[in-house]
Amino acid sequence: MKSILSLSLLVGITLSAGAQVNLINKVSGNGAVEAGAFTFKTLVDLEATPVKNQGSTGTCWSYSTTGFLESELIRMGKKPMDLSEMYTVRKVYQDKADRYVRLHGYLNFAQGGAMPDMLYVIKHYGAVPQEVYAGLNYGIDYNNHDEMEAALKGVVEAVVNKNSGTLTTAWKAGFTGLLDAYLGAEPSMFKFEGKTYTPRTFADQYLGINADDYVQLTSYTHKPFNSWFAIEVPDNWTWGLSYNVQLDEMMATIDYALEEGYSIAWATDVSEKGFSLKNGVAIVPEKDWKDMSDAERSEVYTGPHEEKVITQEMRQLAYDNYETTDDHGMQIVGKAADQTGAIYYIVKNSWGDRENPYRSGYIYVSQAFLRYKTLSILLHKDGVPKRITKGM
Repeated sequence: MKSILSLSLLVGITLSAGAQVNLINKVSGNGAVEAGAFTFKTLVDLEATPVKNQGSTGTCWSYSTTGFLESELIRMGKKPMDLSEMYTVRKVYQDKADRYVRLHGYLNFAQGGAMPDMLYVIKHYGAVPQEVYAGLNYGIDYNNHDEMEAALKGVVEAVVNKNSGTLTTAWKAGFTGLLDAYLGAEPSMFKFEGKTYTPRTFADQYLGINADDYVQLTSYTHKPFNSWFAIEVPDNWTWGLSYNVQLDEMMATIDYALEEGYSIAWATDVSEKGFSLKNGVAIVPEKDWKDMSDAERSEVYTGPHEEKVITQEMRQLAYDNYETTDDHGMQIVGKAADQTGAIYYIVKNSWGDRENPYRSGYIYVSQAFLRYKTLSILLHKDGVPKRITKGM
């Protein structure tokens, strides 16, 4: 997942259950919603930490899963916590570099990652608070990793492309030196709330997150249902496994988890024209975009319209044809219904406080879009219906 996004300020906005969300510039003086506007009634709205901004980086995978784990801490009865996304990014870069070299360069080495990467880092290394490791050591106050990525890739490519056939003992030190220069030295020990921790003890003793308590689900027909497999996308560098279920079961899991108080980390494709942060919604119009008239296209976001009926076969074909790609990671925190009763999912993004007609920093995703463009979901195993976990 590697979307590159805006540099807006951070903000978190929450809505109480049952709140009405209207298209503000289409609401009449008496409070009635004019024809064509969406009206959302909140059904489930789980607590989340403030919206953050990944800046000009492809680190949505770290932001989405970090926000997800921050919500998990709240669900567990702990106080809201601001965890460092860049500590996770740093550790992933280190291990990805090692694997890149061991595979003679046959691995995607870039800013992107996969949702299980955050849990991989917690399990193998730990975690740190944001105040301990902001990862901004290059003269600006927002994330921008283009230069750092180029420098890091230059090192690993030089290693695998050298002619002598023997690796030096210096390349890892050089690689680590670049990470130190751009992100800051890795915190081996730090104080937090009057106590001294290492990343390992902070994750184990303060957070109490067990990485093995989380599972990733997907739904594709090129692999057997009710079995584990590694989703074939370039950024799944650890070859992390997902449990494959039928589409209706994946959707039922999302609904069950939200209703039971479990938020969800969501890997998806946002290259679709139906995904519009400016308009605050992600939809799959019944008619293909190429077949729409200009008038039809201009009306797509003005209110509820018929959407495609998404089947298991449709989502498989889109994945096989590269029409569904691993573009972005976000966090599903709730559900809402529009004025026709159609279900939408409330999704927290990591592009900062981008305003839209409904909820700044969030987007309302239709059920059709979720069925069509979900690559995988990551959640606590207790948020999965028991009829599914029995087969895991």
